[in-house]
Amino acid sequence: MAAKIKKGDKVVVMAGRDKGRTGEVRQVMPNEGRAIVAGVNLVRRHTRQTPQTEGGILTKEAPIHLSNLAIADPKSGKPTRVGFKILDDGRKVRVAKRSGDLIDG
Repeated sequence: MAAKIKKGDKVVVMAGRDKGRTGEVRQVMPNEGRAIVAGVNLVRRHTRQTPQTEGGILTKEAPIHLSNLAIADPKSGKPTRVGFKILDDGRKVRVAKRSGDLIDG
């Protein structure tokens, strides 16, 4: 199955503490069904000091489930579903259902 959400996509959070926030996908973990989105689902971790890193309370992005994310429409920036289309040259591209625009360049 083709991936609907990929690294570098602009996404909108649909549920949870960060509902309505947008960000860019930094990493997708397809086996867990989760993604890390820049600036979204921030958690604070108390870490012990090591020779490589300084200790203290660090803020970092936690993975968020793919079902709580929707691609942002390239035209309006609103959440949209993703469809697929095969172009004349044989390429399979993702299409925003809301506007009909191509998501893949």
